[in-house]
Amino acid sequence: MAKHVSLTPATQMLKAHQVVFTEHPYEYLEHGGALHSAEVLGFDPFMVVKTLVMQDQDARPLLVLMHGNRKVSTKNLARQIGAKSVEPCLPEVANRHSGYLVGGTSPFATRRQMPVYLEATILELPKILINGGRRGYLVGLDPKVCVALLAAQSVQCALTD
Repeated sequence: MAKHVSLTPATQMLKAHQVVFTEHPYEYLEHGGALHSAEVLGFDPFMVVKTLVMQDQDARPLLVLMHGNRKVSTKNLARQIGAKSVEPCLPEVANRHSGYLVGGTSPFATRRQMPVYLEATILELPKILINGGRRGYLVGLDPKVCVALLAAQSVQCALTD
């Protein structure tokens, strides 16, 4: 079932940097999130990485990459990045910053350049599945690509569900 999906800004960026990735299209479910995609694709939700658009106390946007079955401790994140507070952006604000629809947000080729923070344990995985820039579409790649292409900084802010 290796269905090819048309290029997105994210996959164009990956191809331009000669990143090897696999494509994983699935039936998108509104509010299904990473747990739904992991289930339908048959992957451990710990391997599926969600891209969250957040903002600090001055409404400066940032991206957080988190395991699909974990939540972000905004208090811990704020402390680690030197912010007073961090909170999720409203969906329409997130869409504007990223250039992607919520549910299809990729950290690659965002409309606006934003700092990227990734949960440290993601880098211990041999492969992750992360949004490829469209709802219902994940790409599988080496998590170190996030550091190489996005200058993602490692943080420890995961909460277990």
